[in-house]
Amino acid sequence: MIDWTAWVLEVLALSFVFLVGLGVLIAAVLFVIDRTQTEDAIRRNYPVIGRFRHLFTELGEFFRQYFFAMDREELPFNRAQRDWIKRAGEGMPNTVAFGSTRDIRVAGTPLFVNAAFPPLDQQAAKTEPMVIGAGTPNPYVARSIFNLSGMSYGAISKPAVQALSRGCAEAGIWMNTGEGGLSEYHLEGGCDLVYQIGTAKFGVRDIEGNLSEEKLREMAAIPQVKMFELKLAQGAKPGKGGILPAAKVTPEIAKIRGLEPGQAGISPNRHAEASNVDELLDLIGRLREVSGKPVGIKTVGGAEESFAELFERIAARGADCAPDFITLDGGEGGTGAAPMPLIDLVGMSIREALPMVSGLRDAAGLKDRIRLVASGKLVNPGDIAWAMSAGADFVVSARGFMFALGCIQALKCNKNTCPTGITTHDKRFQKGLVAEEKWARVAAYATGIVKEVEVIAHSVGVTEPRQMRRRHVRIVQPDGTSIPMHILHPRGPAEARMTAE
Repeated sequence: MIDWTAWVLEVLALSFVFLVGLGVLIAAVLFVIDRTQTEDAIRRNYPVIGRFRHLFTELGEFFRQYFFAMDREELPFNRAQRDWIKRAGEGMPNTVAFGSTRDIRVAGTPLFVNAAFPPLDQQAAKTEPMVIGAGTPNPYVARSIFNLSGMSYGAISKPAVQALSRGCAEAGIWMNTGEGGLSEYHLEGGCDLVYQIGTAKFGVRDIEGNLSEEKLREMAAIPQVKMFELKLAQGAKPGKGGILPAAKVTPEIAKIRGLEPGQAGISPNRHAEASNVDELLDLIGRLREVSGKPVGIKTVGGAEESFAELFERIAARGADCAPDFITLDGGEGGTGAAPMPLIDLVGMSIREALPMVSGLRDAAGLKDRIRLVASGKLVNPGDIAWAMSAGADFVVSARGFMFALGCIQALKCNKNTCPTGITTHDKRFQKGLVAEEKWARVAAYATGIVKEVEVIAHSVGVTEPRQMRRRHVRIVQPDGTSIPMHILHPRGPAEARMTAE
């Protein structure tokens, strides 16, 4: 009779010996490889063991995010910001208990000034539509203060575009195509579209890469395309054009953009037709005349003089030459791929740029002519309410909607290995993003943002978010006290005089 206990123990012992032997053999092979290679000094001096340094370096990012970072510590977005978006996208209540985890003593923190006698609940604040490009043949009536910023098909995947398109339509917000041209996936959801024209003019260029008026008319003839945005710069990489890695240029994307499959999509650092303010205004006028639709620009806050010159030239030439809107991005803006020196060091923060530019616009008497759209790491209700108070007419976000789609901030956007399927064209990863399910989260997030901004507006005593003013916000200073924003950033000559008095 077989002694099964002894047999099992013998098999386990033999397996252990085999595994130990295999481990020793693998270690010996790695030892020889590491000792003889010349590229890595650590592995050469510490064979086998030195490999753990690279392993721990890779895993460190993961451990910091999930185990060690506090709710408000992580960058570029912390857990508290991401969790709010997740709850809003899932339609869950966003109430919290006990108290805030935010340290309101940190310099730069905005504190909204609650009204002594706020409107009654039945007088709650409600967002009103706003017209952009009233003087064009086809003005656009934008229904929401919060909309989707530019993310091109190529930088993000097919199911991501599909989910965003349908979600934007459901929420009644616009979707910016990004500079990669217009795909059928942008159109299938039925949302309003802002066609972004980057420096490479993908989708509206001729063989030589110049603007094709014929193709521009074709795009303008599409009813869903409501406006055109001429991209001058974006916050993550001012002074450098878009970068689409070759691994992301599939045959379909290459056809849309006018590239060869596998050819990296590198955009020039600026539009060849616009080397100064007057040439820029001429180009805007040309686009508006050909398309018959509102035309704006996207740029980044830098020197105050450049914006002052823009408004001065508009005043000299007449308001008709002005862009219908300006999308102002901040240096904290995101992207799929950018050089680290640019993403870290170039471009003014939206927190500083928006008050500056809105003040210059208003002082030039162009508040009703040029709509101001704020962008740059504005993803939660407080961010949008601050922007409204600082002078924005609209706010757009890209990464906020990525979180609504399921982004986990894996920081793999430039590697075509995004684990959530949002920024990759690898079918293996894309299957995790089910557009038929995720679109509802996109819509719920956008709706939740607007609702909470209206709550803040009601609290400060106004009946529409755009009625919030700088006096409704105090900015915390380094010593822990706060100062009204209209004192820190006067909105125009009149407000400056009031502040002085």
